[in-house]
Amino acid sequence: MELDKGFFQSGGPIAYLGAGELGGKARGLEFIHSALLSRLDAALFPEFEAGIPRMIVIRTDVFDDFMDSNGLWPLALSDEPDDRIALEFQKADLPFQILGGLRTIVTEVKLPLAVRSSSLLEDAKREPFAGIYRTKMTPNNQPDADTRFRKLVEAIKFVYASTFFKAAKGYIRATRHRTEDEKMAVIIQEVVGKKFGERFYPEISGVLRSYNFYPAGGARPEEGIVNLALGLGKTIVDGGASWPFSPAFPAKMPPFRSMDDMLQQTQLGFWAVNLGPPPEYDPIRETEYMFEYHFTEAQKDGTLGELVSTYDPQSDRISPGMQPGGPLILTFAPILKTRRIPLNELLKALMGICVEALKSDVEIEFALSLSADAGAARHRFGFLQVRPMVVSNGTTDVSEDELSGPDVAISSDMVLGNGQLRNIRDVVFLKSQHFDAGQAQRIAEEIEGINRKLVNANRPYLLIGYGRWGTTDPWGGIPVDWGQISGAKVIVEASGEHMSQDMSQGSHFFHNVTSFQVFYFSIPYPPRFVFDMEWISRLRTAAETQFVKHVVSDSHLSVKVDGRTGRGLILKSA
Repeated sequence: MELDKGFFQSGGPIAYLGAGELGGKARGLEFIHSALLSRLDAALFPEFEAGIPRMIVIRTDVFDDFMDSNGLWPLALSDEPDDRIALEFQKADLPFQILGGLRTIVTEVKLPLAVRSSSLLEDAKREPFAGIYRTKMTPNNQPDADTRFRKLVEAIKFVYASTFFKAAKGYIRATRHRTEDEKMAVIIQEVVGKKFGERFYPEISGVLRSYNFYPAGGARPEEGIVNLALGLGKTIVDGGASWPFSPAFPAKMPPFRSMDDMLQQTQLGFWAVNLGPPPEYDPIRETEYMFEYHFTEAQKDGTLGELVSTYDPQSDRISPGMQPGGPLILTFAPILKTRRIPLNELLKALMGICVEALKSDVEIEFALSLSADAGAARHRFGFLQVRPMVVSNGTTDVSEDELSGPDVAISSDMVLGNGQLRNIRDVVFLKSQHFDAGQAQRIAEEIEGINRKLVNANRPYLLIGYGRWGTTDPWGGIPVDWGQISGAKVIVEASGEHMSQDMSQGSHFFHNVTSFQVFYFSIPYPPRFVFDMEWISRLRTAAETQFVKHVVSDSHLSVKVDGRTGRGLILKSA
């Protein structure tokens, strides 16, 4: 329905402003809303109020009017930096015809709002643009409607501007599309969660993937994987620490190497909407009204009871729930082990509905706000996004015997992808696993420079580094965005002696890896098979920076990955 005052009394979840397309994200939510209504038996899950949070979609014709009437196309398609583009977009005027609708939103809605991108190209199966465009939160709690209206307008303009940020342009260069072909719809959506003092957040955010590329502990790939985190979902989709589990074995612990390893890798920070005193005015900063808190702040809010376990140093064991005397760990065990809140059963049902509806493996983003009194009110489950996944069904055989031998440069039994490549001669790698986290951004920029040259020369390459690629935590790896490594067709993620990271399968970066069908090797420390960096470092040097080296092999490398077993190898010649 078109947005009017009646929408907020109708109980319907979706309304529209303007004309034109909905964009991929909104189209997916609209589709899955219909599927949930027709296929989810709510009587099986009386504990939950499950559905799509109320949203208003600003269609793409409004974006066209905004760009044309303000003469923004020359700037948008230029190489100007992101902050210059964002500032000029803030000076522009939104089309008059939607201003009344925006005023209605801030008058009727009293919850924080998430302003999210929904471009024409987003959530396509092969090139999903996951995490490429921006989302901006606004607390929507200012005492006067004029201020709430102004903050909503600023957020919409910021999302529009992100269509033309450097990361988006770099991503598009790796596809068959052009920046000028993109159009942006915008979703204005209520944030799932509750107010806790000066912050607003859901107790649980999560990402469910119907296919698990790295199954462990008896789980099968087709049984899927879930990553859970405290607070807003930014923690997971940015590649931060979260709790992974298979829906087939929800009570089983992830394969940490030791209790100390688990204590080091558990989630310590969580994101929330800041409802307190307004921060320094910064309309072009995505996290202007968000803040990352230490998880002990959630303990003060009383939100950890169903989410944590307690470590007992005396017995070197952990017990579900909050116990006196030991440190708390975010394991979600009170929910996953006792099942008094049947979250896992609901997730499995939703996974089946979405796979059947989309005729594809899927990735689902969700948020859960727990009822303080489960007997009196239902837990609110917000379905935030669904997108198709690419899972190769081809057959490539790699036996374990092939993972060793003098001709093998790199091999692993934890490899993502399926198939073979024989057209790579260029290798880009970090020169050392020991680097100052303060230099992580500099490393990303050096890689970006080499990537740009190789992309322009149409030379696919092998990229090797330590820790997580694409993380926002500089202590966990290199914070590259997809556009900075868009020419890499094979990526190696190695753990160093002092750096051990599990793959974050719920991150937007990881989704782009799978959708572009990039081969992704994970190398533990110490390596179980071959990781011959000595041979690679002796190859002919083409370019070298402070932290990164680009070498070239005289012959093409041969890459072979068996998607059924997770085995893969890179041979020194084809």
